[in-house]
Amino acid sequence: MNNQKTKMIARSGIIAALYVVLTFAVLPLASGAIQFRVSEALTLLPIFYVEAIPALFVGCLLSNIISGCAVYDIVFGSLITLVASLLTYLCTRPIKHHVPKVIVGGLFPTFLNAFLLPVIWYFAYGELTYVYMLQVGFLVLGQGVVIYLLGSLLYFAILKLQAKGVKAFDSYSRPKSSPAKHSDRTPNDQSNDTTIQ
Repeated sequence: MNNQKTKMIARSGIIAALYVVLTFAVLPLASGAIQFRVSEALTLLPIFYVEAIPALFVGCLLSNIISGCAVYDIVFGSLITLVASLLTYLCTRPIKHHVPKVIVGGLFPTFLNAFLLPVIWYFAYGELTYVYMLQVGFLVLGQGVVIYLLGSLLYFAILKLQAKGVKAFDSYSRPKSSPAKHSDRTPNDQSNDTTIQ
């Protein structure tokens, strides 16, 4: 148990650090009215790992602080990431098939950011670069491309690594008696068989 907790904490730190690094790797494109924040591809990780929820929050918080965002943007923008991550984790758990998992999991970071960030920006900076609905459209486009393209690639790459038994990518909700198999379900799904039936 202690070993599992240690690995979960370590993974959480790695995810948070990756979020910050990926954000600043494409910094001109990672912020602003039209943005493609590559780090948002990590927002599908709560499907696999519950520890990704606080990790993404911390990563977003640090990224916003370091990039010099306004206080409202730092606080409430990061809270959107936290809520979206939690909803991704909770709402994908009953889903058994991978494609619907990705589709549903990506809805929250895409649309919560798209509809709420412009409101936060208005109060934080006093104006919007574009009218509200146009701004929403740009954010849906940016988030959608990153999450459903890059995030999907990451999702299926992790599935393959889990199927090969790479322990670094294991999620600890898998029953110990069940081997890692590349089926149409994640290890988290297999642990829920008794609750779903």
